[in-house]
Amino acid sequence: MTSRFKEYLISFIVSVCFVVIVTGCAGGSEVALTSDTVQHAIDFATTRLKQTAIQYGDSILFPRSTSDDGKWKTVPPRDWTSGFFPGCLWYMSDLKHDSMFQELAERWTVGLTEQQYLTQTHDIGFIIFNSFGKGYEFTNNESYKPIILQAAHSLMTRYNPKVGCIKSWDGRKWGYPVIIDNMMNLELLLWSSRNGGTQEMYDAAVSHARQTAKNHFRSDGSTYHVVDYDTLTGKVIAKETHQGFANESVWARGQAWAIYGFTMAYRYTHEPEFLEAATKSANWFIDHLPVDHVPYWDFMSPNIPNDEKDVSAAAIAGSALLELKNYTDNPAQKSKFEKSAFEIINTLCSSSYLAEGTNSCAILNHAVGNHPKDSEIDVSLIYADYYFLEALSRLTVINSKHGDAIK
Repeated sequence: MTSRFKEYLISFIVSVCFVVIVTGCAGGSEVALTSDTVQHAIDFATTRLKQTAIQYGDSILFPRSTSDDGKWKTVPPRDWTSGFFPGCLWYMSDLKHDSMFQELAERWTVGLTEQQYLTQTHDIGFIIFNSFGKGYEFTNNESYKPIILQAAHSLMTRYNPKVGCIKSWDGRKWGYPVIIDNMMNLELLLWSSRNGGTQEMYDAAVSHARQTAKNHFRSDGSTYHVVDYDTLTGKVIAKETHQGFANESVWARGQAWAIYGFTMAYRYTHEPEFLEAATKSANWFIDHLPVDHVPYWDFMSPNIPNDEKDVSAAAIAGSALLELKNYTDNPAQKSKFEKSAFEIINTLCSSSYLAEGTNSCAILNHAVGNHPKDSEIDVSLIYADYYFLEALSRLTVINSKHGDAIK
């Protein structure tokens, strides 16, 4: 145990709060995550989301990533990222208790209604659950439930019992590819199985998570991006990458998907193996973070330290760690996850990553979409903003439950 970590534990016990000392990415000075820092980020996000909603309010297109001039590039409803902007609006509606944001969220969510029938992609989970799912969570609008359930039925058409997984992509070089990202779409099935869906939805999600825990992980807790299966035998054909540096490297967002996906799977199932998968992927991620707690787009890129960071991976992991810390009975692990989550979020709230004062229309700067394809490099990405807002929302819940959790 390092002396710095010991100092943190002592501080934690004495203050009975979650304030952590972190190394700021600008100048290396030590700063604390405070409620003022979190509130400033929320207020800034409020302004950005209002501007975007007003600019694109009459459009059927959805913000995805920013161009060189900082403006949003938009995509149609069937794009895998379309659900994130409505999701951002739902989070802001809840954070600010603002009816205007709820009205905006409702408008943008309705624009995705037809996607409930989409069967060509596993990402219907992202599209529908981050929009209609969040809307139902915050408003209990019963009209959203049948849309969510239909989306779950659509996703089930991609499940192969022989493989035990949901197929990720069609029409690529792999026969039956399953990507680590696909863990995120399981929430659509797990939630639906409890809310009017079928037992088969639950069983398929559990099977998929078990196969992913078995085949996507290396012995050290790092993950592969793509696992290709033989549909006749169910055996693994290949373990490769699509968005990482190399097949045996560790794509940062993929590792973050693993932390988040298995944490979520444990929330619904309480299966010990899912908690184990979440824990080992989290430990690997934390143990390999650079000094400012925001990972490079691939942990093993040969261009480090002269390479791009990915705030989307940081935001996903930071949000997931705030939940994962609640599930471990190991005090050291709990403190490690909590400390890292606070460090990550604090850095994202800093001027190095918050888009305040820049030309970006988004909330966070410095994300990477698909580096090997030279696509969306060092831009703002809507899903980075979404998971950042989710993390801020989770922090406010922690603070409200524990009094002065964040000073």
